[in-house]
Amino acid sequence: MSPRSKLTRFAWLSICAALITMGLKAFAYTLTGSVGLLSDALESGVNLAAAVTALFVLIVVARPPDEEHAYGHEKAEYFSSGVEGTLILIAACLIIFEAVQRLILPQPIQHLGVGLGISVVASAVNYGVAQVLFRAGRRSRSIALEADAQHLMSDVWSSAAVLLGVGLVALTGWRPLDSLVALAAAGQIAWAGFGLVRRSILGLMDTALPDQDVQKVEATLARYAEQGIRYHALRTRQAGARSFVSMHIQVPGSWSVQRGHDLLEAIEDDVRSTIPHASVFTHIEPMEDPASWQDESLDHTQADPASDQQASQPKA
Repeated sequence: MSPRSKLTRFAWLSICAALITMGLKAFAYTLTGSVGLLSDALESGVNLAAAVTALFVLIVVARPPDEEHAYGHEKAEYFSSGVEGTLILIAACLIIFEAVQRLILPQPIQHLGVGLGISVVASAVNYGVAQVLFRAGRRSRSIALEADAQHLMSDVWSSAAVLLGVGLVALTGWRPLDSLVALAAAGQIAWAGFGLVRRSILGLMDTALPDQDVQKVEATLARYAEQGIRYHALRTRQAGARSFVSMHIQVPGSWSVQRGHDLLEAIEDDVRSTIPHASVFTHIEPMEDPASWQDESLDHTQADPASDQQASQPKA
């Protein structure tokens, strides 16, 4: 069994939590008529849809590389987080619509004690499951699980805001407070959804590794630069749990093929020890050859013909 396939159990845990909390919050809304509690129930429904999507995606991600996907299926995780972010945004819009309706025509809130108690229990379930998903997601570098955990935590915080609003209505008797707090919760939910969509888009666009990771790679290569080894065209990208690092290594042209090969093996091992789960690609070049400096551009497949007549200045 692939290590990634074991992650599906966490998706099943999230599905169970979503079913439990959705049922509890829907019951609380039925008892109280609170639009705030309705917003909570709607987001739990979104949690369920997101958890099912995460389960499907994790099943796909667990598949081994094949001829059509030689680098694996990890990018499918961005689909999960993108769908989840979109669902969150839709839920936020529904909450805003309902809250505005209740602002125009306020409705009485009933059975507050029971409704609040049920919502607290549901929030506790979400919090516990979110912590489990966070740990599993970070340990396995699963963006799908981290996104699901983030979603559950946003549910917890929005539930806290709703509980505050319902409590204030109980204390003050001013009914619009319930809708106003629901609007604030909707704003927070929408922000979380936007963040997930943005993260998914960046992932699908092969965004570079975080600056701290790139600096680790550069520090590793700097140790070789002290020995007279040069490098350039360092490029990085991230795809789900996997990282990709490529670079050109320049050595004296008098080196044997075996010596150059041994150097590249050492460099790749050092980079992989610095960036776990990284696929490292190196290309060796003779530093005396001017052509070795003509591929500095990020997309040298469309190099300017005029640039072929000039060599870039060497750099350590």
